[in-house]
Amino acid sequence: MRPFYQCPKGRARPARPRQNHLLPRSFTSTVFRPAIAAPPISFSSQENLPPPNVKNARVVPASPSYFSGRPDFTDNLLNLQALLRKYQTLPTVTSGQAPRVAWRTVSQYRLLVGEPVRASKYHQVVEILKRLNQIHPAVMPRELHQAMQIYKRDVNPYAVIKQPSVVDEDGRACGIGRRKSSSAKVYLVPGEGEVLVNGKSIINIFGRIHDRESALWALKATNRVDKYNVWALVSGGGTTGQAEALTLGTAKALMVHEPDLKPALRRGRSPMTGCVTRDPRRVERKKPGKLKARKMPAWVKR
Repeated sequence: MRPFYQCPKGRARPARPRQNHLLPRSFTSTVFRPAIAAPPISFSSQENLPPPNVKNARVVPASPSYFSGRPDFTDNLLNLQALLRKYQTLPTVTSGQAPRVAWRTVSQYRLLVGEPVRASKYHQVVEILKRLNQIHPAVMPRELHQAMQIYKRDVNPYAVIKQPSVVDEDGRACGIGRRKSSSAKVYLVPGEGEVLVNGKSIINIFGRIHDRESALWALKATNRVDKYNVWALVSGGGTTGQAEALTLGTAKALMVHEPDLKPALRRGRSPMTGCVTRDPRRVERKKPGKLKARKMPAWVKR
């Protein structure tokens, strides 16, 4: 309780004693005190060092991420980031002028390091590799080239050069076409317009007129129907897929005889007018819980 001060009548009330805890305190002192720290150790001479304690010694791992869940991936990522910081000032080229490299996929990289690496994490590695690959080949360091080598595929598909087709001694030009699950191998020879598919007439192979026109559309679009004979081998799929595979194969064989017809064969965006590009469309697979690829069963309230 606070002290209660009483004063007699007619006299002034005495002043309260000043509280010591309200006075300002000084945290500095002018009194010199000796240092408490240990004396300095000279590491130049081994005599002053204390003897090692073998009981408390432990093996320090070489990897800084040894105790993490993915040490190899983390070490690779840190190494690439360090290389990027080291060589980021070197001259670069555009992405179109840089050498095309096929990097390992996520599944291939997982087998390489033996760790369950996420695709989003591996995407960070690929982005750094693309940036490092843009360094000018003339000034590419050897250290950087060796570090990037482990991320490349064993076989680079971009290094494969396609052999150009030529006309053989018999005047035949070969072209291969595919559509859906069908494939066709077409031989084009200068002639009078005869067409044989699997050794039979085209009328016996394709009953629909649309399929017959589709198979020979490359010749019709260039007015070459009566100038070449077609001998083809088709397999797989149905009649529509085989007919459109013949279209692509015939266009490729025709470009071997007359390369100047490529703009006319490529003109147009519809599958019927564009005869040079492979059509990648396929039937979408059926999904579980659905009647077809997208069709859902009828909804019933009860």
